[in-house]
Amino acid sequence: MKLYEICFSPTGGTKKAADILAGELAKETESVDLTDSRADFSGISLEEEDVAVIAVPSYGGRVLGTAAGRLGAIRGNGARAVLVCVYGNRAYEDTLVELQDIAKQAGFRVTAAVAAVAEHSIARQFAAGRPDAQDKEQLQGFGGKIREKLDAGDASEPAVPGNRPYKKEGGAGMTPKPTKDCVKCGLCAAKCPVQAIDKNDPKNVDSKACISCMRCVSVCPHSARKVSGVMLAAVGAMLKKTCSERKECELYI
Repeated sequence: MKLYEICFSPTGGTKKAADILAGELAKETESVDLTDSRADFSGISLEEEDVAVIAVPSYGGRVLGTAAGRLGAIRGNGARAVLVCVYGNRAYEDTLVELQDIAKQAGFRVTAAVAAVAEHSIARQFAAGRPDAQDKEQLQGFGGKIREKLDAGDASEPAVPGNRPYKKEGGAGMTPKPTKDCVKCGLCAAKCPVQAIDKNDPKNVDSKACISCMRCVSVCPHSARKVSGVMLAAVGAMLKKTCSERKECELYI
């Protein structure tokens, strides 16, 4: 058995949660980075005895189309899948059920699902520092239960929450822009999951292609990419009521 960690994690929170779970399932993992715009995911093919931890962030209660398309290109070939949906302490709504459908269409057998919380990628004051020590302990416990199910050969599919048809897609519509501190090093352009930033001039951003994932903000070594302060304040005010109370990780097995 080989364990694959298939992850779309622009700012790192989703991968942190996936790493904790994967660490409980196997000592070694093969990583598949769904944020890599240059990768050929159609060349990835699993075996039936393999296990995949498939982790994505919740985008307004849905799976981001970019992540869905890249995951859909992978050939699961009957491999067992542990689904992981990570959200910023608001709600994950139809993310897990949509991820379940995408994984099954790609040929995976879904055997467990987890909803985990990580620091909000835009309004970072919400769920700041998560997954934290409490989350880690909880996720490690989930990993142990999932491992027991896998070892027992139990291939039953869990019931996961969500609606079909899924909720309408929405987007943050927030495109980060460079500040005067930008030195045009090009790292943001190289790391952008959808190649929305001009490699020759990072000041040029295709706002229609941008998915507001905030990766360019998180990877900039000079902290030279920002979103509008006015828009950030508006988002913070909108999320304050729903995001302030701590939500816990959930296991579906």
